[in-house]
Amino acid sequence: FAEAEMLADTGVKDICLAYNLVGPNIARAVEFRKRWPDVSLQVTADHPGPIELLGEAMSAAGLEIEVLLDLNTGQNRTGLAPGETAVELYQMIANTPGLIAAGLHAYDGQNHQVDFNEREIAVKEVWNRVSRLRDQLVTEGLPVPRIVAGATGSFPIFAGIEDPDIEVCPGTCVLHDVGYGELFPDLKFTPAALVLTRVISRPDSERITFDLGYKAIASDPAMENRCRFPDLPDAKPVLQNEEHLVVISDRAPEFQPGDELLAIPRHVCPTSALHKSVTIVSGGKVVDHWNVAARDRYITV
Repeated sequence: FAEAEMLADTGVKDICLAYNLVGPNIARAVEFRKRWPDVSLQVTADHPGPIELLGEAMSAAGLEIEVLLDLNTGQNRTGLAPGETAVELYQMIANTPGLIAAGLHAYDGQNHQVDFNEREIAVKEVWNRVSRLRDQLVTEGLPVPRIVAGATGSFPIFAGIEDPDIEVCPGTCVLHDVGYGELFPDLKFTPAALVLTRVISRPDSERITFDLGYKAIASDPAMENRCRFPDLPDAKPVLQNEEHLVVISDRAPEFQPGDELLAIPRHVCPTSALHKSVTIVSGGKVVDHWNVAARDRYITV
């Protein structure tokens, strides 16, 4: 809930927490609604159990919360496939005291086609299934005021669909990273988040060791793709531990311990959560420092 609380503190009035609430997050949703009653908070759900618990908690507090039905569009991570089971669960949301049936959530993070035309075809297939479900729900008298759809690679395609109910999720476009830059060259975003690193050792004539371990940069991409060095483009990561990143480069002899480089992470999302604050640089000068508030998972609720 840290992200939602951070947004509410800055005055945002319409927040979508695209995460199915279980455990203590149900109580946090109640506290959030108490503290920010004028904020429209939407959460997602895909199972009767949490829906029932959330409804009971909200009703006991005399509150209501907007719930989006989470759809599985093909990633097979969360959500229900569009169909009769999805219709039944949406009806349950609409009929549960304390809950407001607020629409559909259609994340399609599986659409990573590099070719834009292939990606567009896949995204429109997703939209056809989702829109048919929406139409069925409306026909049965259920309100579907919004369809929250898209991901980093697909949001421009959803944005181009002429349907007033679509609200797009632009994903990683704010900071961007190497991974999405390679996957989606059509987006033409420039990575804005870089990590300053220093050489701490040069074990031999082809290796450089940086202080860029798991604690500094995301380790979920394949080893050779953990990051990119704009000023050392031939660097190939070969080993990473908690405090170290070892790369191979033909230019290794040029570097000495203490030398500095900038690295662009391949996956910026978990990288950003590793740092308590960030330094803002504009025109080659430090202009500000920002705290990474949401890394604390939850702040007070």
